[in-house]
Amino acid sequence: MTDTRALLTRLGIDPEGLNPGVYDGSFREGRGKPLESVNPADGTVIARIARASRVDYEAAVAAGLAAFPRWRMEPAPRRGEVVRLIAEELRRHKQDLGTLVSLENGKILTEGLGEVQEMIDMADYAVGLSRQLHGLTMQSERPRHRMVEQWHPLGTVGVITAFNFPVAVWAWNAFLAGACGDVTLWKPASPTPLCALAVSRLVDRVLMLTGWRGVFNLVVGSGAEVGDAMLDDPRVPLVSLTGSCAVGKAAAARVAARFGRSILELGGNNGVIVMDDADLELALRAVLFGAVGTAGQRCTSTRRLFLQRGIARGFTERLVAAYGRIRVGDPLDPATLCGPLIDGSAVTDFEAAMARIRREGGEVLCGGNRLDRPGCFVEPTVVRAPLGFRMSFEETFAPILYLFEVADLDEALRHHNEVPQGLSSSIFTDSVRAAERFVSAEGSDCGIANVNIGTSGAEIGGAFGGEKDTGGGREAGSDSWKQYMRRQTSTTNWSKDFPLAQGVKFDL
Repeated sequence: MTDTRALLTRLGIDPEGLNPGVYDGSFREGRGKPLESVNPADGTVIARIARASRVDYEAAVAAGLAAFPRWRMEPAPRRGEVVRLIAEELRRHKQDLGTLVSLENGKILTEGLGEVQEMIDMADYAVGLSRQLHGLTMQSERPRHRMVEQWHPLGTVGVITAFNFPVAVWAWNAFLAGACGDVTLWKPASPTPLCALAVSRLVDRVLMLTGWRGVFNLVVGSGAEVGDAMLDDPRVPLVSLTGSCAVGKAAAARVAARFGRSILELGGNNGVIVMDDADLELALRAVLFGAVGTAGQRCTSTRRLFLQRGIARGFTERLVAAYGRIRVGDPLDPATLCGPLIDGSAVTDFEAAMARIRREGGEVLCGGNRLDRPGCFVEPTVVRAPLGFRMSFEETFAPILYLFEVADLDEALRHHNEVPQGLSSSIFTDSVRAAERFVSAEGSDCGIANVNIGTSGAEIGGAFGGEKDTGGGREAGSDSWKQYMRRQTSTTNWSKDFPLAQGVKFDL
């Protein structure tokens, strides 16, 4: 049994009073309307937080601008050391922070703990990266000239996170940005402010110890008060936003209007193809976690399942039987596999989607209803539908899985790629030809294409992100760090002559 009051107190959160919604080197109560954090499993208020106003936003931006000139000139390995110390704080408080993620977000405890581990992994990656921010040396066509490409910090990076990963996505951005010499300004989602405050409390301990202020800033505020200000602010050269496709399109236009940069991690409508020759036990486990994990509220959740006809009937029977064994309930109970949706509006969206599915001819094989109990619980749902079923083109943030039968890989790929989103995808097959085709240029059109693993659960070593309406952003590993820096080409003439490029002559 979790002692919520003790947990919150250990993480620096007051379970009774009004908590600060601003961190800009010090913690302050925001001037905005107080926000209640609600446990989606039972509807109780966990704690209250004083949201930031536009005035508070300005103060947080100013704190970052004041810190940036010194932070960018700190040697990158020493910036990495600050990130390493933050990771040590996260290790010490992994259990408490992971429990808070589950408490406030509703994902089961093992996923909450996994999210904190992802932060730690990301920090470790950023620490190593702090010694590898490599440029290039290029050959000049002019004698005795040296030409190099180098990278410099951008400035303030705005990070707007979603409720479904209330701490990990911040870490993807903040730890890379910090290693690169940027400062960050974090606007968390309104349903999960306490997770952000708890992380900022841990960060503050490290910054106080190392003599830094204003490097990792926080403003808990509404989109109108804080989010819009960030999108329109020329002092924030890069905004990383996680959200729906509709929100991302509007945000991208606002940032682009001022020639800012954006990293967009938007909607996913992820498909799994299971071929006749697949390891069906492996595929079943992957589909279950992908479709039911985080109650279907991951951007990488499996939403569409394409079964080759030879195995379709048997696999469907096994899938429906497995769904019948899924325990829905308290996310802190180790026996639970599916927690609640984030809030009442998410439940309303689920019910509206199910009404439309039934109206448009989808066959509900299991689930499909709201559970009659306190909290925001719904039944994990499997819907059999004809290929091209229009409702499957839209992403409902809930555990709804559409099941389709296909004749062959050609048909599977054609329908897999027809939706507007393009985040994550998977194929299950023992055929080398089918696997290679799936990850080729004529295969999956998604940013992530997996073979014999599911759509959900990406490692931090690879760049994460998608194509089409998913926004095209990339975060975490690979060369994603370059998005947080500006590229500079520098040529030095160490001769006494002045030759021009392309053989141009310009002599007096």
